[in-house]
Amino acid sequence: MSTIDELLDANQGYARTFDRGNLPLPPARRIAILTCMDARILPSRVLGLEEGDAHVIRNAGGRARDALRSLIISQRLLGTREVAVIHHTDCGMLTFNNRELREKVKDDLGSDTGEFDFLPFQDLNESVREDVEFLLATQLLNQDTLIRGFVYDVRTGRLREVDVGATLASTEERAEGQKGGEAITAP
Repeated sequence: MSTIDELLDANQGYARTFDRGNLPLPPARRIAILTCMDARILPSRVLGLEEGDAHVIRNAGGRARDALRSLIISQRLLGTREVAVIHHTDCGMLTFNNRELREKVKDDLGSDTGEFDFLPFQDLNESVREDVEFLLATQLLNQDTLIRGFVYDVRTGRLREVDVGATLASTEERAEGQKGGEAITAP
């Protein structure tokens, strides 16, 4: 039996007692959680979320550039007003660079990725800062969106907030820039 077949069997048990079919489409807590796809992180458990509470957007590394499309939809169409960016310790994104992964794809598959950016990083705190600052800089999210960044420790289960010193200033500058007609675009 494949793993997918096992998942389908588990779904049968879940569906037998499922009673959340009437939840509204917008998330009740008006928040989007952006985090890594790492299997050691279950955002609902880590953050005490129930079905219907939040949008959980996952990708390799929890990178904001990859998630922007989903965040725009979350906010414009479904009313989220806060974003929590959560990266984590022992992340696979710390273990390679673009050149190495491009070479691996070429060696394994014979395919050329060109200049595709896999968005790896070498510093965990800095990657959180970069992603928060990227989201603060874009004009594609509301100027008053609360955006905060965290590191989840996979060994202890604890979240630690990353000091993004520019957060308050960037939020205020973005608001001023939009009022004054200045174009502040995403990097």
